[in-house]
Amino acid sequence: MLTELTAVELASRIAKRELGCVEVTEAFLDRIDSLDSKLGCFLSVTRTEATEQAQFAQTLVDEGKGGPLTGVPIALKDNLSTDGIETTCASKILKGYVPPFDATVVSKLKQAGLPILGKANLDEFAMGTSTENSAFQVTRNPWDLARSPGGSSGGSAAAVAADLAPLSLGSDTGGSVRQPAALCGVVGFKPTYGRCSRYGLIAFGSSLDQIGPFGKTVEDVAVLSEAITGHDPMDGTSLKHSPILSADLKSGSLKGLKVALPKELFGDGTDPGVAAQIQAAIDVLAKEGAEFTEVSLPSVKFGVTTYYIIAPAEASSNLARFDGVRFGPRSDGKGHIGVVERTRSEGFGHEVKTRIMIGTYALSAGYYDAYYVRAQRVRAMMQQEFNRTFREFDVVLSPTSPVPAFKLGELHEDPMALKLLDYCTIPANMGGMPGISLNCGFTEGLPVGLQLMTAPLQDEKLLQIAFCVEQALPTATRRPSFS
Repeated sequence: MLTELTAVELASRIAKRELGCVEVTEAFLDRIDSLDSKLGCFLSVTRTEATEQAQFAQTLVDEGKGGPLTGVPIALKDNLSTDGIETTCASKILKGYVPPFDATVVSKLKQAGLPILGKANLDEFAMGTSTENSAFQVTRNPWDLARSPGGSSGGSAAAVAADLAPLSLGSDTGGSVRQPAALCGVVGFKPTYGRCSRYGLIAFGSSLDQIGPFGKTVEDVAVLSEAITGHDPMDGTSLKHSPILSADLKSGSLKGLKVALPKELFGDGTDPGVAAQIQAAIDVLAKEGAEFTEVSLPSVKFGVTTYYIIAPAEASSNLARFDGVRFGPRSDGKGHIGVVERTRSEGFGHEVKTRIMIGTYALSAGYYDAYYVRAQRVRAMMQQEFNRTFREFDVVLSPTSPVPAFKLGELHEDPMALKLLDYCTIPANMGGMPGISLNCGFTEGLPVGLQLMTAPLQDEKLLQIAFCVEQALPTATRRPSFS
């Protein structure tokens, strides 16, 4: 079936003229029309635009100007600005907002000839770990429709897992690409902070946010990463580095690879089934020549607490712009202050309001030093501990999520339990490190994600290692039978 092919396989068949770009795009659009009512992956489907972009892609192929992914369609998380297409961040406060420009990554995709299928669902303003915080709909996990796909990029991950899109983009502030990738059994990659432009990404936590790709294989995300990364003068945090290169992806080896296993990331909160699958993967990789050593990173246990001071503080500043004056719908109120108060009260959901209030409190006079400054010191300590580890080891390995996909609504009354699901993924954001999740096995029929992290700017090395790991693990690319 055409929609079951990987992105690289599709691109190869398009380049050989075995498949047409419009044919491929229409196959995915038809599958979305048929199945997304059960899954809720998409907030909007851009059939007309996608078909036109597929025609442009076919022109590139016919003229011999196609790139590695020309003609391969993609889904976008709905916090990426798209010129002429509604961008809501899954929030009522941005309902009807149509940006007048494309995010840099979107411009790059269009130039490379990747048709855009539509905008994927997310937790409102990317704040959540279950995609239940969307103001518009709930996304379901294609492995079990009663379970969450993870978050906040749940729509993007589920779309790839269910073959509604061969590729997608998400954003990762505390694990929002890697955690849903783990729960949906696909590959999710967060590049080094600054290697992918954030221009046009609606900001949550500016020092933590990073756009990242989803794919069915490590090769898929590596080739997509090359298409979307590189220096961008429109983003002041963009690093002056070349795009992430995929040419040497398959030249790595596990033999002699030094792998650190932080004991803090294998804690009591890890589900026994997840722990068993991670250990089974370690045993397989050890037979391939990888060398494993348990290490200690004491600051990791403060990661969630620190993150939930820094991220809300940055969010309270970033989200101040949504006042009903410049973007989205406006509520009636008495005077300017009354309009802003009512607009924000009616437009933001509970989780967003909570984080804005926490962040504002942490930044307020009298509490700034006690909370925000102290959290930044802990963040610096965590970076130093990881940097020391990477002087001795090639890569850090851990579970991506301490639990497999949980039932929708199961943790609704326990917000702290939801936040603790980011325990293993937060360190990569705090240190700006690249991180990747890939499937390593199954527990009770649900996928288990294995996370790998390397030092900042070692993205190519991380993808090489991940490719080798994927080749060694027999269930790494298994998909759900969803129809």
